[in-house]
Amino acid sequence: MRLIQCEHQGRLRVALVEDERQVRLLDAEHGTYGLAQRAIREGQQLSAVVEAALTETRLDYAALAAEGRLRTPLSHPDPAHCLISGTGLTHLGSADTRSAMHAKAQAAEETLTDSMRMFKMGVEGGKPAAGEVGAQPEWFYKGDGGIVVDPEAALSVPAFAEDAGEEPELAGLYVIGDDGQPWRVGYAIGNEFSDHVTERHNYLWLAHSKLRACSFGPELLIGELPEHLEGTSRIVRDGRTLWEKPFLTGEANMAHTLANLEYHHFKYPGFRRPGDVHVHFFGTATLSFAENIRTQEGDRFEIELPALGRALRNPLTFVADDGGTSVNAL
Repeated sequence: MRLIQCEHQGRLRVALVEDERQVRLLDAEHGTYGLAQRAIREGQQLSAVVEAALTETRLDYAALAAEGRLRTPLSHPDPAHCLISGTGLTHLGSADTRSAMHAKAQAAEETLTDSMRMFKMGVEGGKPAAGEVGAQPEWFYKGDGGIVVDPEAALSVPAFAEDAGEEPELAGLYVIGDDGQPWRVGYAIGNEFSDHVTERHNYLWLAHSKLRACSFGPELLIGELPEHLEGTSRIVRDGRTLWEKPFLTGEANMAHTLANLEYHHFKYPGFRRPGDVHVHFFGTATLSFAENIRTQEGDRFEIELPALGRALRNPLTFVADDGGTSVNAL
């Protein structure tokens, strides 16, 4: 079962994806967020709540995309209560890079970089036995709901940025219950979007490189996630494919279980505030930046992950220098 959110008759609506051509509206206040809250409070499966809320109204899916009416599949009425975060060094990569990474991980401990040590910790301890706690992953904060860009809308590149690179990822979408219990609503395609040049200068600048826009969706997958997922990441320039590469995700292609990544995020009480929404990116192993691609105004990212429905597409727009920000004394 897959859901979208869209703008219809001036309101945020949630709809069930019936096929690639049409979606079926649900009778729900506050979109997917409202449905999730209802399911939590009534102790029901989200799929059952969805089925009970179906209407007979159907909309043209392609028209929603073409008219800019698609929205991210989960949002909070107050963007400040939607927290965006992620984990890195979680993926084993494609078959050719996997063996190279494992070879490096077998090197003498004193020769390993901090990044390789983190990766090795995940390989050795990221998939703990039931009831045990696994290795901590790399973790980063991206921002709140104000940085989220809808599918088909433009990702904004700030004037101070040194790079504007895609990161094709799987994203987990969550709502915190009234008692502080995290609930996974489902999964979506994500473009975590980062400044890789800034990060390359010094890995301690990773935090700076992540404070950028991001996008996810357009569809929310409810239910079981396949362990092996195959997708394609693409950059289109002037109507032609500039760069394209397949990518793998899902637990079969990761050094960590999703449960381990979720545990190490939600173990902090500050991330269990009742009513909040969380969007958590699970990492990637495929970047155009690694192949010396430099993006420019008007380039469009396209991330396909067929198991999660319609591709996530976002063009780029570069912001003119605003003169910087100064702080005034009171």
